[in-house]
Amino acid sequence: MLPRIALMLGNFVTGIAIAGVAGMLPDLARGLAVGIPQAGLLITAGAVVLCIGSPLTVWATSRFDRRLLLAASLALVALGHFASALAPGYGAVLALRVVMMVAAALFTPVAASTVAMLVPPQERPSAIAFVFMGWTLAVAAGLPAIAFLAAHAGWRATFAAMGVALLASAALVFQSLPGGLRGAPISVASWAELRRNRLVVTLLALTAVQVSGQFAIFTYLSPLLAALAGASVAAVGAFFMLFGAMGFVGNAVTTRLVRRLTPYATSLLALLSVFLGVTLWSLGAGVLAVMAAGVALWGLGFASINSMQQARLIAAAPALGGASVALNTSAIYVGQAVGSAVGGFFFARDLPRAPGYAAMLLVGLGLAILATTRPGRGRLT
Repeated sequence: MLPRIALMLGNFVTGIAIAGVAGMLPDLARGLAVGIPQAGLLITAGAVVLCIGSPLTVWATSRFDRRLLLAASLALVALGHFASALAPGYGAVLALRVVMMVAAALFTPVAASTVAMLVPPQERPSAIAFVFMGWTLAVAAGLPAIAFLAAHAGWRATFAAMGVALLASAALVFQSLPGGLRGAPISVASWAELRRNRLVVTLLALTAVQVSGQFAIFTYLSPLLAALAGASVAAVGAFFMLFGAMGFVGNAVTTRLVRRLTPYATSLLALLSVFLGVTLWSLGAGVLAVMAAGVALWGLGFASINSMQQARLIAAAPALGGASVALNTSAIYVGQAVGSAVGGFFFARDLPRAPGYAAMLLVGLGLAILATTRPGRGRLT
């Protein structure tokens, strides 16, 4: 059980490293003397690097010892955060963000394929969901903590604190995982085989589309709450906490529910929850209580759908699980980049309600794509 906990906590600090900028966006923009949309480019640029870097780094390191690889990934990202705390300005922070995301790109897909190697096949969906719970905790506990710390101690101290957490997690991963654990080597032919797998390609498209919808709002959640409802810093932190807490509940339920239902059925319930949540956010824009209800429903499904996507991809091509999950991670970051760009476009034009409607459209399209992956008789994915 300790290796699973170590990988889950590794995902927790990786999630903070990747999404943490969203929690301190207003403070970071003020500290670096740039606008909110320009500060948001830190997320977009990082997402582009993660998108390209995830499959490339997983392919390049497929023969490496998993314990060394995962611990080194966290340690390198930690160094990037320490350097960011000392950066002289926006350009340096952006450059460091790009470099450290190369190292961050491999942790989530390698962690998912690693835990799949450590448990029996029937336990893989629930084990993957447990490891992905780290991302949920990053939103539930990490982002509110980052928003609070950035508001009271500044963005430099926040980056330094994130670096300390990453180093501690690297040590835990190194101590907990067995040595000599290696996956199947990934060749050029492996990518071609995945490209010919219709289910894999469709699932990857689904990931990109539904994440795009979510990040049209999520990247700018803090300034959108202020613009639409005059939310205070405390209220914004409460929204992040609510979102993450409901995500934690949703993922915990998913680890049990998937043992009774198929991964497809569990995915459908999760994505329906996301769709209902962003719809309620959009229709109730300006009323904090209604927006909070929307965020709660949205949070309930956001992590569950992603963990189920990983489980379905591994089931669709078990021998190439590391490669398919790496591509799914790429699709997540494609979605983040597209969603951040869409949200930034509307925010820069003083159209704060528009990201919500864009999210409804994109998540609704995701539901349509998901319906095409319904398994036939005898298939459980």
